[in-house]
Amino acid sequence: MDKVVINGINIPREKTVQINITISQLPSHTVIDLPVFVMRGKEDGPSLLLTAGIHGDEINGIEVIRRLLVEGVLMPDKGMVIAIPLVNVYGFIYNSRNLPDGKDLNRCFPGSPNGSLANRVAYILMNEILPHVDYGIDFHTGGSRITNYPQIRCVLSQDVNRELAAAFGAPYIVNSNLIDKSFRKEAARMGKTILVYEGGESLRLDEFAINLGKDGIRRLMQYLEMKNYRQKPQVSVVLQTTTWLRAKISGIFNCFVEYGTAVRKNQPLANITDPYGNTQMIMKSPHDGYVIGLNNMPVVNAGDALIHLGV
Repeated sequence: MDKVVINGINIPREKTVQINITISQLPSHTVIDLPVFVMRGKEDGPSLLLTAGIHGDEINGIEVIRRLLVEGVLMPDKGMVIAIPLVNVYGFIYNSRNLPDGKDLNRCFPGSPNGSLANRVAYILMNEILPHVDYGIDFHTGGSRITNYPQIRCVLSQDVNRELAAAFGAPYIVNSNLIDKSFRKEAARMGKTILVYEGGESLRLDEFAINLGKDGIRRLMQYLEMKNYRQKPQVSVVLQTTTWLRAKISGIFNCFVEYGTAVRKNQPLANITDPYGNTQMIMKSPHDGYVIGLNNMPVVNAGDALIHLGV
């Protein structure tokens, strides 16, 4: 691979290049750019993509990539790293998951150059960035009020997914099917392997999830022989299926277990009470498993997803 050109800019070896890809303009005509950082090693090797902020309110992944850039540790000896700390600039500005057109960017791939704003951003990723990529980690968090314990999501039936997920070394590896029009599924159609790292809650910085994300990137680059960080391998718990336990009644939610812990079948996990002390419902685990996500809201309605269990 003698020449790499992204958005018309040549990427030389042993250099870090920042490319600002123009996305669109605000109604004020202020130009919105997508900053892309490209680090190319001295020798040929794999190309690794790091993306965060596809949902603009999911901050932890942005912080993972930002810190790795500031620390100057992403320059590989072999291959190339493409880092996009913040994909959904619009959502980030407004503390919003979506773009101003109301669309979820992660349901708009492969996008269109003449479509809605979300479709245009998706099109740029698919056509300017992905052709240069072999593998990738897409950073996400739990949604509003939901905290996810650090985990890698991928399709476990594919060997390369299992191998890369094991190399990353998150506490949990969760079997997760490809979702229509998602970044991960459209990348797979192009023959690219993208794994999703989930950790923490939207609009909250979670040091535990951030640090595990940083360590996982180092381990993955070491596994791909891009750079030797001397990171120790970590053993992950592999979860084939997951299920959300939902509130059967409305009331005040009191959780008895910490996220990330193992639970046994019929173990009491939480209770839901009314505000007056007249009613109490105990939630029990339907099977042995692990708590990989928790709802942080104390006041809940019947049907709300409260505890995410992996098996």
